[in-house]
Amino acid sequence: MRLIILGPPGAGKGTQAARIAERLGIPAISTGDIFRSNIKNQTELGRRVEAILAAGGYVPDEVTNEIVDDRLTWADAENGFLLDGFPRTAPQVEALEQMLSRHGHALDAVLELTVDEEAVVERLLKRAATEGRADDTESVIRERQAIYRRETAPLADHYQQAGLLVQVDGMGAVDEVTDRVIDALPAH
Repeated sequence: MRLIILGPPGAGKGTQAARIAERLGIPAISTGDIFRSNIKNQTELGRRVEAILAAGGYVPDEVTNEIVDDRLTWADAENGFLLDGFPRTAPQVEALEQMLSRHGHALDAVLELTVDEEAVVERLLKRAATEGRADDTESVIRERQAIYRRETAPLADHYQQAGLLVQVDGMGAVDEVTDRVIDALPAH
């Protein structure tokens, strides 16, 4: 199964992606995790990305596209994957469609976690405190929410028109949300 998970920063995408991918036996591919690993290891990519993220921005499409294109060629993604954090923009949607087409694949579904924005801001501030994520200040969180609404939320419309969008209530206990997502997926 080839899936995307959408939702604003803090909606629980990472948590749900890992749980759903495990249940389906596919890798959860998180661009955020890839970027954070590079930052931690102070790679060239990590240093470039760190400055962008610290200002509340998103990594440029060409950098993200290259990373995802490479990751989708790994053996563990041969029979499917769940993308978390990609695509974020219309050009990334086009790039992903080209990547999949080159390999004779298509998406099975696009999951969208719907959440209350104020609850998400509170969730992210708590995560920043417990995980020590310096990039999660309130102003940066609110800027990321605004960027999501402006650039990524419209992707849901694209996938709705393509007949791929599956909206799931992302509020509540983690297990409940996971069960709702699994129940909402097309037969697999």
